Amino acid sequence: MEETNRQKKIAGVIQKDLAEVLQADARNGLRGVIISVSKVNVTADLGQAKAYLSVFPSDKRDVILKAVTENTVSIRHELAQRTKHQLRRMPNLLFFGDDSLDYIENIDASLKGKDVNPIHNPEILDKRKKS
Repeated sequence: MEETNRQKKIAGVIQKDLAEVLQADARNGLRGVIISVSKVNVTADLGQAKAYLSVFPSDKRDVILKAVTENTVSIRHELAQRTKHQLRRMPNLLFFGDDSLDYIENIDASLKGKDVNPIHNPEILDKRKKS
């Protein structure tokens, strides 16, 4: 099902403001960590928003995602204060880790030959075969 214009607008507003809130918190407590909101999807009833967070360095993704999930109530309150003139009701927030950067790095490493070479080690091809 395709998103309506209303869903897209609300997702854009939430994405922008959520990024500002999380980056401000990262500046205050986490040095050397970059948090970005890569995508926000809002359900058709506008009751839930799924936010996908991209964290650099990626080894801290799980820790940060857990901390953000534990503070969902305060983050939602902060977003509601920021968007009170644009949204009547703030959707419930669900946070997910975005691992697309890891995926891109793996493809890049494979293309550069840093990955395991199937010509030298044909045993790895069994893992890649479709069953």
